Amino acid sequence: MFEIILLGAVQGITEFIPISSSAHLTFFQILFGFENMLAYDIVLHMATLFALLFFFRKDILSLSIEWLNGFSKPEYREKPGWIYGWSILCGNVATVSIALPLKRFVKIALESPIIVAIGLFFTSLMLWYLGGLKSRERKTSLNNGLLVGFIQGIAVIPGISRSGSTIFMGRLSGLSSEEAFRFSFLISIPAIVGATLLEILEMFKVGEITLPSYWWIGAFFAFSLGLFSLVLLRSFVTRGRWKLFSVYCSLFALLMISVHVLG
Repeated sequence: MFEIILLGAVQGITEFIPISSSAHLTFFQILFGFENMLAYDIVLHMATLFALLFFFRKDILSLSIEWLNGFSKPEYREKPGWIYGWSILCGNVATVSIALPLKRFVKIALESPIIVAIGLFFTSLMLWYLGGLKSRERKTSLNNGLLVGFIQGIAVIPGISRSGSTIFMGRLSGLSSEEAFRFSFLISIPAIVGATLLEILEMFKVGEITLPSYWWIGAFFAFSLGLFSLVLLRSFVTRGRWKLFSVYCSLFALLMISVHVLG
């Protein structure tokens, strides 16, 4: 039960805050000798996915309606949902084209604290640079979608924060802090759904289909803390407090290396 609650809480807190959930889950699994449970990983990812869908439910509904109406009503092609829909679609094509070739490397990296720590240092550098970027107000475009989708594919490497890297690229391509925050998470939804489906197929391949009822306690922690972390991150985004996360990532990377070396 300790493992279930701890991993659920870690997933919820770190999935959206730019400190890399994969790095934290790997660290605690190594530190406490937890068994890697694919089915439980899927449960936790679904819990945080539901938190994401709930948090952005109004945006998802309004933008989806505008995008779908754009196919039959030309006037809707001037609305944000039309551009958002195609930007997200093109961005996820870029994500898949980068992420799939990295799949084998990712499996190796998850078992290497050193590689994960290097990914955290990379995240730290991005966040530090992000903290010094001046605000711009460009609208979301296909160009933004492709750039954000590209770095989202790279972020499958453990230690590289998906949220941090995509917000970084969104800001770098001219989006405002609030718009980069929103686009970062909306573009992640198809990627998370696709990755979860692949994990489910993998689960059936290895025959790991047992879902103990008490796992839903961990899922509750992941969902509720996931919502909390989204609210917290939005607050930090508007204040531009990225350097705090940068320092944390560097310190956590050093901790991972220290624990690995001292063994």
